Amino acid sequence: MNTVLDLQMNVMLIVYLVLLAVKGFAFVNSLLWSGEHYTAAGKLTKPTWTIILGLGLVVQILLPGIINLLNLVFTIAALVYLADVRPALASLTRRR
Repeated sequence: MNTVLDLQMNVMLIVYLVLLAVKGFAFVNSLLWSGEHYTAAGKLTKPTWTIILGLGLVVQILLPGIINLLNLVFTIAALVYLADVRPALASLTRRR
């Protein structure tokens, strides 16, 4: 029985760390683009995305419950940023 609980705790820790890394990467990446890029891509403004992703990172750290409604909302926001906004921003830069 103890082995099952240990396995569950290890899996939950891995999921927590992966979600923390995803949110941290999205937040740092949102800081790297200029505000003009966001406007040109037709997305929300840079301050809006930075606040959303920054709050998500803070909530992940301060409220570490993985199955938490706020963590779920901010995880979805980070995944939307990475799947939709980041590629749109990257497409605006010239490839050499």
